[in-house]
Amino acid sequence: MPEHRLPERLDVGETVIVRGPAPFLFVDEVGTRAEPVACGAFCSTPEQGGTRHRLGWHDAATGAEDTTTLVVGAYPVRGEISRRLLDALPVVLRVGSGGGPDPVWDHLAAEVAADTPGQQVVLDRLLDWMLVCALREYFDRPDGTAPGWYSAGRDPVVGDALRLLHGEPAAPWTVASLAGRTGVSRATLAKRFTELVGEPPLTYLTHWRMTLAADLLTERETMTVAEIARTVGYSDPFAFSAAFKRTRGISPSTYRRTATTTLPQSACTAP
Repeated sequence: MPEHRLPERLDVGETVIVRGPAPFLFVDEVGTRAEPVACGAFCSTPEQGGTRHRLGWHDAATGAEDTTTLVVGAYPVRGEISRRLLDALPVVLRVGSGGGPDPVWDHLAAEVAADTPGQQVVLDRLLDWMLVCALREYFDRPDGTAPGWYSAGRDPVVGDALRLLHGEPAAPWTVASLAGRTGVSRATLAKRFTELVGEPPLTYLTHWRMTLAADLLTERETMTVAEIARTVGYSDPFAFSAAFKRTRGISPSTYRRTATTTLPQSACTAP
């Protein structure tokens, strides 16, 4: 039961992803008093208070009489790149079991029981696998609300253009050079890109560069603004600062100075 929302019933084998950081309750029936799991991982922002327990795998079963097994994972979401995905998700996202056995669950159960060296690394990757598969299934279904960049990635032309912009953000891109790399005319690229992504190629590139820059400003404290500008494709730090302020509303220096106190340190999704 997410806070301030109608309750959702979760059936056997289903996956539910709850977009944080707002709290939620998990109970057997509506009206049941929620009890905290003894060893669970709890995430919260400093504004909400609370304790951040050790993240990792935990077996909270109390005996052979237990009939329900829950696998819960928490993802701390930091930075603007992660937030692009988080903003595309509903508060609660449910994915069905598919009606058959799931080999990922079998691998997960076997790994939890193994207690061998490298266990945490394997469990982390299996959880990543489950999350990606759940998001892919949600975005691809008719009632899913996939962001433009996800749907556009399937287009043979626009998908290639997106991969080029993401992979080489500092390159001196023009519509002509991007069209040349994707094998179409400038007009064709501009039209298809805008239709599928929702904005022209170079506008998207600017927003992508500023997203990368925002994360660098908070994660790489030793990098100067000029160095970050060059990393994202601006030889002139003043032009970079102007573009950053135009898209973010504040200067890079102000963003760096205030980010640690105004941005939440973590938000969680839990499949």
